[in-house]
Amino acid sequence: MALLSNYLPMKQLSRYVTTSVLGSIAMVLLVIVSLDAIGAVMDGTGDIENDFTFLQVMIYVAITIPGRIYENIPMASLIGCLIGLGVLANNSELVVMRSAGVSVLRIVWFVIRPILWLILAGALLGEYVVPYSDQYADSRRMLLSGGKSAQESGSGFWNKEGNDFMHFNAVYPGGVLFGVTRFRFDESHKLLQSSFAERATFQGENWLEERGVVTDFHDEGTEVSEFVTREWETNLSPELLNLIVFPPDSLPIGSLYNYSEYLQEQGQDSSKYELAFWGKALQPLTIISLVLIAISFVFGPLREVTMGYRIFAGVLVGLVFRTLQDLLGPASIVYGIPPLLSVITPALICALIGLWMLRRAA
Repeated sequence: MALLSNYLPMKQLSRYVTTSVLGSIAMVLLVIVSLDAIGAVMDGTGDIENDFTFLQVMIYVAITIPGRIYENIPMASLIGCLIGLGVLANNSELVVMRSAGVSVLRIVWFVIRPILWLILAGALLGEYVVPYSDQYADSRRMLLSGGKSAQESGSGFWNKEGNDFMHFNAVYPGGVLFGVTRFRFDESHKLLQSSFAERATFQGENWLEERGVVTDFHDEGTEVSEFVTREWETNLSPELLNLIVFPPDSLPIGSLYNYSEYLQEQGQDSSKYELAFWGKALQPLTIISLVLIAISFVFGPLREVTMGYRIFAGVLVGLVFRTLQDLLGPASIVYGIPPLLSVITPALICALIGLWMLRRAA
């Protein structure tokens, strides 16, 4: 009975701390993502052209909301923990907990346990939602802002396969292309054929082009023909297109790992894909390290300061951390530093500082 009586208050304390911390993180995440979205809408007005109107800018930003949530979870965890624990500190509730015999380590666990669920939710969001929402948003924007052919489009993607050059106005996830322009040359670089298809879909092993025009170039002149559908044989697959077309940050972690291995086997540079892989794989460590910093601040130098000062300190630490990440990432590519080292270094520094300060507070 004594064990049960001790267990119930601890369970209630854990639930109370969880509610305070997760509520603060949710509030901070809402504010950060809202500001990020407003800034994205303002930046997007400069890209308005053709069918990409202001309404489409807002739709684009709305579709990319999952990616913005995923990107800002570490910063929100840092500031949210500072606010949530700061409220408990200002109300002397942390002092009461310590006076009742609850150790600093136990309080740290009260905070870390709900953060683990947040990390799991973020990992699922980053692996199964963000890659597809970001890819769909980018493809939709390029389709609306581009013209009907490569000559008219100011955006899209080029690819070369043998003597064929191809341009896609938009690449949708799942094997759908819009605005497919292809040019075929001979060995002497003489243009033999050009074609344009409004759409192409992947049908098992080949692509099926729809509603297009083909122009054949002969010495006597040109010959133009139209088609409703026709097969297009190529080595391009939807998976390969996604790897070529979209930035590494928009790819699932599994695809990043496999493509990095493939590039290494081919003797090609895979550093930017490795950097994106380790950035996603080590995001849990990043979040935990920032949370440890937040907890150590509340038990240490920020124990009795105002809430505004805590928020300022959280934003400052977050910006320094983000800046260090942004500097080490490109530096690893330029100077050949292992991408794992450039990603893990800021997280380890924060974790060690947080553990050192908590040890002093205990």
